[in-house]
Amino acid sequence: MASRVVAAPEQPIVGGGKQKNPQPEARNRRVLRDIGNLVPAPVAEGKPQNQITRPITRRFGAQLLANGQVQDKNNCKKQQAENPNILVAKDGAAKANRAMNRKEGVAVAKPKNDAVIAKKSAKSLTAILTARSKAASGVTKKLKNLIDIDAVDADNELAAVEYVEDMYNFYKQTEEDGRVHDYIDSQPEVNSKMRGILVDWLIEVHKKFELVPESLYLTINIVDRFLAVKTVLRRELQLVGMSSMLIACKYEEIWAPEVSDFIAISDNAYVREQVLFMEKAILGKLEWYLTVPTPYVFLVRYIKASVPSDKEMENMVFFYAELCLMSYTTIIEHSPSKIAASAVYAARCALNRSPSWTETLEHHTGYSEGHLMECAKMLVSFHFGAAENKLKAVYRKYTNPERGAVALIPPASALIPVPF
Repeated sequence: MASRVVAAPEQPIVGGGKQKNPQPEARNRRVLRDIGNLVPAPVAEGKPQNQITRPITRRFGAQLLANGQVQDKNNCKKQQAENPNILVAKDGAAKANRAMNRKEGVAVAKPKNDAVIAKKSAKSLTAILTARSKAASGVTKKLKNLIDIDAVDADNELAAVEYVEDMYNFYKQTEEDGRVHDYIDSQPEVNSKMRGILVDWLIEVHKKFELVPESLYLTINIVDRFLAVKTVLRRELQLVGMSSMLIACKYEEIWAPEVSDFIAISDNAYVREQVLFMEKAILGKLEWYLTVPTPYVFLVRYIKASVPSDKEMENMVFFYAELCLMSYTTIIEHSPSKIAASAVYAARCALNRSPSWTETLEHHTGYSEGHLMECAKMLVSFHFGAAENKLKAVYRKYTNPERGAVALIPPASALIPVPF
């Protein structure tokens, strides 16, 4: 008979089954040492304390905490038995500071919830460092009538009240990066009137698609910045507006309109390839720089600072701001923050809010009433001529009762518009 090779029996594995990957021979390994994460358990008095070498798991940690609480409770009872004048709280922890021992008795202060007091008085590290930074730079000067407009959002984490002032200081410092110089003279086939017609049409499209306000302001910013660096033919101006809004919607909207939607709303004036080619050209010229502080960024903050702020006030401010978008001169001469502050000032004058400009607004905007007078007069002049203007997109939008019909409110009589 042929000899058979008898295989060695396989070693059983705990839990059943055969071992697929047998472990290699044991190698020399360094023993794990204490790295400072071991906590000694509390021991009774007079007994030697043995160091715990087991890791602190969740269950073991809970056991140690329970043992510590029991021991603390026993110590409190022992102290109370030795000295009855020491008050002990309900949770078993000795609260000797709540009793003021005197010769003839114990005067007990009114008990309070220490946890609640500590929670209310606790400040985050960011708040402390911010306060120290302001104190070091001399920004802690308090105004008499300054209102804390962020108090209502103290518990709203999304409001970022600890950082909001620093954020807007950064916006003010970087707003010049998103501004454009006077470019109309460098455009042989485009003038300020054509730009106004384009903006009027974009406002209609923005309303038709029911887009967020951020998309409109970013669209106008992209159009102006592109025209400042690229010569555009007259027949391509609408294409620039469509592609700019497509980019802004992709940046701001949750559900952005599709290319086919823009082609349909332009009455098939362009084809898909032209829109995509222009989109690529715009992004290339702007170097994909889209995070810029537009007037809308400042409008939100300044409307909040215009206390009291209601829906009528908000609609009037946006009415003036969108009238400003139509004006090439205003966009070129004034910064986004100044446009936003002037819109708030003109709206307060039109709605007869007294005073017209407050310390709170001056603090948050950084502009005094005198600094805003020129720009505010321009906005009021636009309001005077809105009804007779041929470009009526903004006027029709804000004569709608859904927006309070604020365009029908008489312009501010306190601000006499200068002739243009």
